[in-house]
Amino acid sequence: RMKAPVAEVVLAVGASHSPMLNATVEEWSRFEPREPTMKLLDREGNPSSYEALVQEAGGRFIGEYTPEKYAARHAAAQAALDRLSAEIRAAKLDALVIFGDDQKELFLEDNLPGLLVYCGSTVPHTMRPPKREWVDWFAAIQNRYYVAHGRIDFPVEHALARHLIGHLVDHEFDVAVCDRLPRDEGEGHAFAFVHQRLFGFEPLVPVVPVFLNTYYTPNQPTPRRCFQLGRAVRAAVESYSRPARVGVLGSGGLTHLAIDEEFDRDVLRALEAKDSDAFMRLPRHKLNSGNSEIRNWIAMAGASEHLPMAWSEYIPAYRSAAGTGTGLCFATFRTP
Repeated sequence: RMKAPVAEVVLAVGASHSPMLNATVEEWSRFEPREPTMKLLDREGNPSSYEALVQEAGGRFIGEYTPEKYAARHAAAQAALDRLSAEIRAAKLDALVIFGDDQKELFLEDNLPGLLVYCGSTVPHTMRPPKREWVDWFAAIQNRYYVAHGRIDFPVEHALARHLIGHLVDHEFDVAVCDRLPRDEGEGHAFAFVHQRLFGFEPLVPVVPVFLNTYYTPNQPTPRRCFQLGRAVRAAVESYSRPARVGVLGSGGLTHLAIDEEFDRDVLRALEAKDSDAFMRLPRHKLNSGNSEIRNWIAMAGASEHLPMAWSEYIPAYRSAAGTGTGLCFATFRTP
């Protein structure tokens, strides 16, 4: 008989982290007038405008952003987040590896790593300053990623992080590392959302933050490389010298700002079917802007090929006649 691994990936989680999830249902209607001011891509990844998207939509989204739809979708999203939180707690994890992106919060043009593993003993969480272009109501929603006052130093499973780094280097991944965040700032929103909404600001599980440069050219990892990374993370966990129940989490996604339901549902089908070829073939031109966060889900999928999908919830949260919004998605993968 084969010897069971000392450590193993026992839970995988996919979780959108849109600011819509920090907002009240009444605040969802405020997003619509903001859309015409934003840089947008069409559903093929080409630069577009709000007016062009409205024209292309031909009225098919008019009934998708009513107060009734907002209420139902908001409630469904919050219930799904509560369910994710409960599953993380029930899994009694020793560590949670989080694949997340950084939208030039911590890593800027002077140093923009494609792949980085954080290996400090703790990771700081504190309110980040709003961007100059944010209007007050949107800045208030963004603030909700963070604790209102003070600073929390959340635990990091740094021994596992260092083991993960060594394993990735041995398997030909070029990994950037840091044991502190730049400029002594707090963690970015992709990771803060997990601590805020899924952990309830509790030091629930030590984390291992893995940063992917999903957004910015020229060094975005390919879908194939993201999937290979996930596979390598699972192999690293299984070669760890200590007993450990490890979870992996893909933070963000799915399509936004212009929601592409067909594309999102293709991703979900690939997740359920464990279709590795489908993930590796995902077109890179459709993985830019907000859609780029799907890369975090691809890495999560690569780390959890052995785990069946337990459940998923997909919520196309439209907010304008252009079909803008976020394809909110939540899922877990575990043995029954």
